[in-house]
Amino acid sequence: MRRALITVTGVILATFFLTGAARAKIGVIEEAAAFKNGVEAYLFGYPLVLMDVTKKVGTQPNAPGPHGVVNQFVNIWSFPDPNFTIIVSPNADTLYSTAFLDLSAGPIVLHVPDTKGRYYLMQIMDAWSNVIASPGKRTTGTKAGDFAIAGPGWKGELPPGMKKIQSPTNMVWIIGRTQCNGKADYAAVNAIQRQYTLTPLSFFGKPYTPPGFGPADPKVDVKTPPVTQVAKMDAATFFNRLALLMKDNPPAPADAPMVKKLAGLGIVPGKPFDPAAVDPMAMKGLEKAVWWVKAFFDAAAKGTQGAIEESALTKEVLEVLNNAVRRVLLNVKNGWMIPPMELGRFGTDYALRAYVALYGFGANWPEDAVYPSAPKDSRGRQLNGAHRYVLHFAQGGPPVNAFWSLTMYNSKQAFVPNPIDRYAIGDRDKLKFNPDGSLDLYIQNESPGKDQESNWLPAPKDDFNVILRLYWPKKPILDGSWVPPGINRTQ
Repeated sequence: MRRALITVTGVILATFFLTGAARAKIGVIEEAAAFKNGVEAYLFGYPLVLMDVTKKVGTQPNAPGPHGVVNQFVNIWSFPDPNFTIIVSPNADTLYSTAFLDLSAGPIVLHVPDTKGRYYLMQIMDAWSNVIASPGKRTTGTKAGDFAIAGPGWKGELPPGMKKIQSPTNMVWIIGRTQCNGKADYAAVNAIQRQYTLTPLSFFGKPYTPPGFGPADPKVDVKTPPVTQVAKMDAATFFNRLALLMKDNPPAPADAPMVKKLAGLGIVPGKPFDPAAVDPMAMKGLEKAVWWVKAFFDAAAKGTQGAIEESALTKEVLEVLNNAVRRVLLNVKNGWMIPPMELGRFGTDYALRAYVALYGFGANWPEDAVYPSAPKDSRGRQLNGAHRYVLHFAQGGPPVNAFWSLTMYNSKQAFVPNPIDRYAIGDRDKLKFNPDGSLDLYIQNESPGKDQESNWLPAPKDDFNVILRLYWPKKPILDGSWVPPGINRTQ
């Protein structure tokens, strides 16, 4: 008994009188734990912080490009041209109608008109970038309708015939897309866009004049892209913003373990994050975590993951991050990068959700649209305008319920200037099919000749890439039994 007591006492004294080396070792352990948890926390919170910055920039009166008032639509009336570089990888299929909502004062009613069979989609996302509903031709048809978008906890009554969309967060982003068949179709589509409205439920059925812009907020940086603004945040700034945003945009029930982990780091919903209250070694781990994730994703996007040093602090989380990157960038079939079918429904896959937010913010449900992309040909060689290519569809085109298109981009992900002003080609164009019903698309810099020009997608003289947009894809696309054929170099 006495011997046991002496042993316990010795342990207590030894712990109390730790040598400097031993204390440093414990500090490393604390730093390592904070690093691991900090990486997970950063990945978890990234979409929410990015959404908030994007909303603040996009609702300032002095913001560049398309911008509008909260709870009101911003309509894009025409397709961009090659000089448009504010948004990367724009499409030439649909005209956009977007809005940021604040549901803290009550539900907002989305009204859609009768589009008379025309394809449209109202993608509705919560503050964490999960799609919560997608009214449109696929899900609700094309007749006129009203949808009450309500925030967390709202339980009021709705007028007869109005459909309820319950959002788990008060911040919501709507990305509306309306099918447009070229410049000659602008007037018809614009008329539909003007009938998309957002009205507070308290004013529904009553005269309502939407408020205009207020004064610009001098604290909001409208010149720096939101992604860059978030990338510049240090750990204290990022985690403080995350903590405050989680009050009105609560995590999902499945996020409970992560919320507990955040609390252990001093990140509590609705409470400012205080770096001074965090152990210095743990704070060092959090700072390193924020830097490391940003460096990893940047390197992964450039294909230089080897530049990220592996160490005892990184090995435990490296595989999680690598897996997210592999699922986005390395699911390659026939030269095409096929996006994961979990887009828009990320669940607790925080790494995938963060990576998609960083490089493709606003991803659809696959049932609404799938966008395979190809920077290389069928043999893995970079696409380049010095060569000629053919994309051959044996059955005349991809299996879709709505429509499809192939869009050309230069190395900056912008449209490519060309003599026929064609930036995309698809099933709404006057294509020439082969006698057996198959289809050949000619992808090259110079015209393939007048007899084949109807099927020509002009390319730049240097490197390029293409995106195949598949709207309302059929089951073979969704289950992976159909993949795009490879792009074959012919010269």
